[in-house]
Formats: sequence, structure tokens, C-alpha cells
Amino acid sequence: MKKSTTFHLITLFPEAFSSYLGESILARAQKEGLFGVKFYNPRDFVVPTKVQKRKAKPYKKVDDKPYGGGPGMVMQALPMVKAIEKAVAAATRKNKKVKPLIVFLSPSGKQFTNELGAEYSKRYSDIIFICGRYEGVDARIKKIFKMVDITVGPFVTTGGELPAMIMIDSMARQIPGVLGKFESREESRASSRDVYTRPEVFAYKGKNYKVPKVLLSGNHKDIDAWRLDEKRRGGNTTQA
Repeated sequence: MKKSTTFHLITLFPEAFSSYLGESILARAQKEGLFGVKFYNPRDFVVPTKVQKRKAKPYKKVDDKPYGGGPGMVMQALPMVKAIEKAVAAATRKNKKVKPLIVFLSPSGKQFTNELGAEYSKRYSDIIFICGRYEGVDARIKKIFKMVDITVGPFVTTGGELPAMIMIDSMARQIPGVLGKFESREESRASSRDVYTRPEVFAYKGKNYKVPKVLLSGNHKDIDAWRLDEKRRGGNTTQA
């Protein structure tokens, strides 16, 4: 039986996760020990130069200009490698034979799906996310550690923090107990793209908006059929 999942985050901005992971269902699940989150800041593995040490607040440089030219800066390999090393050590502390999954968040990676999240959640007890910034991370880290390139969608974000939160949310939902009832997951039951609650008739600016009659019928066979038909038209992605 797989132990509770721990998500390890390599990021320059660990505070970016607090507002989302520290609220509602995900916060409760962490308090109950259903999953955990650990942070590793590459800046913590940089030794300031003599000049930098003389400053009141030494700046720990983690990026540099890209070889070959181009705009922006690239995150250096060494601070990232040391941060990943520490995450791997924490993930394998009890059993060095059980390797963690290392996820490199990249717009050119494999498309993340709900099915892939369920697979990762079931298979791995420790998942390490590498959250790049600026123009990216020195690609040589991929020669040192085995990792998978993953993207959360056909778009580019300013860093890997948001994609990591999306993946954590999706995978956490697959852990029994996180949603209260495991059957609450939309993918495990008949669910539609649209949902309704009371009142039965909602009046707004002189017009009445009604709940579909089938949902008031009490006939669960017909309700499930309606929900599946609605689901085929397009899924509601905002439900928890």
C-alpha cells in the first residue's frame, strides 16, 4: 500500500504556493496527513562572493546570460542540482530503492491529463517539481537526473509555479480522503458540465431561470443519462 504522497517543489518563490495550497480542501488534507509539501529554494545553495558578502543583504545569484545570445536570463545548473539532490535525499531517506518522480515543467513537454495525474498519484509516494523561471533552466540538469518533461496546456506561463499547483491539485484529488468521499471525483461518476442548486426558480431582471426538469424528477437513471449527455458536450473544469 502506497504511503501518503509528498510533493517536493524546487522554486525561487515558495511563498507563491501558500495562498492556494493553504486554503480549503487542500489545507485540510495536509493537516490530516493525506499529503505533504516541501520546498527547496535554489538560492539557499548559493555561496555569496566576497563582494556580495560585504553588502547588508548579500544577493545570491542563480541566473546568468544564455550561451549563444538571446534575451533574458537562464537559471544556473549548480544551484538547481543541489536543490534537486536535497529533494531526492529527502524522498529516499527511508528507502533508497524507491525513486521519486522528477517533473520538469516545460511548455514543450508531454501534455498533462487527469489520467496521467491519477497514474502518478497511485504510483509515486514522492514527486519532485522543478519550477523554472526567466528563460528557463540550464538543460544539463537533465543529464544528471532522470526526469519527465510535462506541460499543463498549450500556453506559456512566467514560471513553473502555477503549472505545479495545477498538477498538485489534480493529483491530490486522487488520494482517498482528500475530497471526503472518494466518489466525489467527477471522473468516477456521472457528472455534467452544468450544475444547479436552490432555488428551483431563479429570478433576475424580470426573467425566470429554471432548473432542468429532469433534475427534479427523482429518476436517477434519467438524471445520470442527462448528466452523461451534458458531459459529452463539454466538461465543467471548476468543480472540486
